[in-house]
Amino acid sequence: MWIPAGRSWWRGRALAPWASGPARPRLPWSRPAPTHAVATDPRAPSRPYGSAELKETPDMSRFPVEDIRNFSIIAHVDHGKSTLADRLLELTGTIEKTKNNKQVLDKLQVERERGITVKAQTASLFYSFGGKQYLLNLIDTPGHVDFSYEVSRSLSACQGVLLVVDANEGIQAQTVANFFLAFEAQLSVIPVINKIDLKNADPERVEKQIEKMFDIPSKECIKISAKLGTNVESVLQAVIERIPPPKVHRNNPLRALVFDSTFDQYRGVIANVALFDGMVSKGDKIVSAHTLKTYEVNEVGILVPNEQSTHKLYAGQVGYLIAGMKTVTEAQIGDTLYLHKHPVEPLPGFKSAKPMVFAGMYPIDQSEYNNLKSAIEKLTLNDSSVTVHRDSSLALGAGWRLGFLGLLHMDVFNQRLEQEYNASVILTTPTVPYKAVLASAKLIKEYREKEITIINPAQFPDKSKVTEYLEPVVLGTIITPDEYSGKIIGLCQARRAVQKNMTFIDQNRIMLKYLFPLNEIVVDFYDSLKSLSSGYASFDYEDAGYQTAELVKMDILLNGNIVEELTTVVHKDKAYSVGKTICERLKDSLPRQLFEIAIQAAIGSKVIARETVKAYRKNVLAKCYGGDITRKMKLLKRQAEGKKKLRKIGNIEVPKDAFIKVLKTQPNK
Repeated sequence: MWIPAGRSWWRGRALAPWASGPARPRLPWSRPAPTHAVATDPRAPSRPYGSAELKETPDMSRFPVEDIRNFSIIAHVDHGKSTLADRLLELTGTIEKTKNNKQVLDKLQVERERGITVKAQTASLFYSFGGKQYLLNLIDTPGHVDFSYEVSRSLSACQGVLLVVDANEGIQAQTVANFFLAFEAQLSVIPVINKIDLKNADPERVEKQIEKMFDIPSKECIKISAKLGTNVESVLQAVIERIPPPKVHRNNPLRALVFDSTFDQYRGVIANVALFDGMVSKGDKIVSAHTLKTYEVNEVGILVPNEQSTHKLYAGQVGYLIAGMKTVTEAQIGDTLYLHKHPVEPLPGFKSAKPMVFAGMYPIDQSEYNNLKSAIEKLTLNDSSVTVHRDSSLALGAGWRLGFLGLLHMDVFNQRLEQEYNASVILTTPTVPYKAVLASAKLIKEYREKEITIINPAQFPDKSKVTEYLEPVVLGTIITPDEYSGKIIGLCQARRAVQKNMTFIDQNRIMLKYLFPLNEIVVDFYDSLKSLSSGYASFDYEDAGYQTAELVKMDILLNGNIVEELTTVVHKDKAYSVGKTICERLKDSLPRQLFEIAIQAAIGSKVIARETVKAYRKNVLAKCYGGDITRKMKLLKRQAEGKKKLRKIGNIEVPKDAFIKVLKTQPNK
C-alpha cells in the first residue's frame, strides 16, 4: 500500500488483512450453491455466471458496508482502461466471456468509432474472496485531458483508483494529471502496469518511473496483460485488500449524490447516484436540494453494466434512480437528494467546469432551430461540462455560443449531435475567453463589475475603454524522448510559452513544464507536437489563470463592411500573419461578382492585409470595328464608372459554405 510522504491521513487508514483467497462466487439473488460444487481450494478462480442468473432481482441488503469497494480506473489515453474493465467484468461473471467483449462499457457510437472513452460508465461486480462475497462498484473513466471533468466527478463516488500505465510507453502526461486528481481527493492508489505481453514491454523500467514520479514502492505495482487476462485476478484481490470501504451511515436519513445523469424520452431523467447515508426504495418521496422539488421514486437499481432494478439501495452503494424528472433543468450534476420531511446538509458537490474554448453553433436551416435547441438541452444533461449562451448572427441566424473543455471535447459533442439526434450544424472557429479591466467608473456601473469576460470576439471592447487586457494561460506538461527536446522547445518558444521546469524521468525521457497562452495551443499545437516528435510526445494542461497581454480585435471587411462572424482577437505580434491567412482563405471561398470585392483585415481604422476578388469581365468593345478611338475610350470610361457605382450599392452575400470553409479551421499562427 502506498503512503505519500507527509500525509498523516494516509498512515491512519486501516488495511484489510490478507485473506485466504477467493472462493466460488455466488450472486446475492441466486440460490445457494450445492455443497458438492464449492471449491475446496480457497484460492480457486471464480466461475463466471451467465446472463440468465442476472435477471433475478438482487437483494442489496446482503452487503454490509465493510464488504463494499468503490473504485475507478484512471490512465492516459490508450493504456488499456476499457480492456481491463472488460476482463474484470468477465472474471466476476457480470458478462459472458466471448470474443466480442471489446469496450463493453463504451456504449456510445463515437467511443467505438474513435477507440476512446469520452463518458464515464459504472458497473457493479460481485466477487467472492476469502469466503466472503464483495460488491465492487467499478467506474471506467476517460483518459483525454478534455474529459478530466468526467474523471473528477467519478472520483467523488470512489475510495480508491487503479492507475494503469502502459509497460511499453511508460508514464505519459495524462498519467501524471490523473494521478494528482486522485491524490488530491485522498484516494488509495493501486499502480497497474499493463501490456506486459508486448514485444518491447519493459515493466521494470516503468516500475522505476512510478517510484520516482509518484513515490510509490515498485513492489506495490501489479503487472498484467489485460488483453490476454494475465494476472488480472490479482487486481481484484488488491482492490479488496488495499481500498478501504466507504465511510457512510445507514441509520441516518437518506443523502445521495447525483454524479451523472442521462435522458430517456420515455422514462425521463435517469440519475446515477452514490449513497452516503440512509437508503432509498421504490415509492419513497425524495427532494432535490437544488430545486427543492419533490418526486416519487419510480425505480432504483444497479448497473451490471445494463440497468438491473432492485428493491432498495443502501448507503455505500452506487446505482441509478428514476423519479419522474421530466426536464433537463431538474437534474443537476452534484445535486443532493434526500427524503421528504427529512432535510439534510447538502453534499459539497463539484466545482463547476471551466470552459477553455468557445464556439458558435448555428442550425444549417433556421427552421431546425427548435429541434436543435431540444437536442442541445438533452445532450448537455449527459455532458454537464458544456456551457450554453444564446447568440445570433446576421449571416447565420439565431444560434448559441457553447463553451467546451477543449477541441476534442467540441468535436465529440458535434459528432454526438449528428449521430444521436440527427442534427447538422455550422460550428465556428473556436476562441478562448478573454478578460478586460474597465477604465471608467461609468463603464463599471454599466457592466456592474470592473473586470468583464469576453467570449464573443465581436463584443471585444475598444482599447480606449479599458486599462488592460488579460488572456487565459495554462500550465502545460510535455513528456517526450530526449532526442526530440530541441525541436519541442523551439515549438514552445514560437507559441509564446515560458519554461517553468525540466525533469528527467529516466535516461531517455524528459518532462517539460511550460506556461502557455491558451490561444496558442487550443487548435493546432497538439498536431504540431506529434509531428515533431514522430508521435512519441504526450501533452496535458491545467488552468493557470490569466495574464496581461497586448491583444487587438481584428475585423474582416468586405468592400468596407464589417463581417461580424469573422471578427477575431489576436496577439499584436501575430495580427498580420493571421489577417493575411483569413483574407487569402476568404478570397478562395467567395464567388466572383459583377464588381470587384476588396477583402481587408483591419485593426481599428488601420488595414493590415488585403486581397481582391476580381470582377467578371465583359468586352464592351466587341461591336466596335476599327475607326473611332474616342468612342472606345468613352465606352471603357462608362464601364469603369458603372462598376464603381455598383460596388458601392452592390450587396455581397457570403454563402454559408464560404463561412464554413473559413471558420472551420483556425489560420496557422
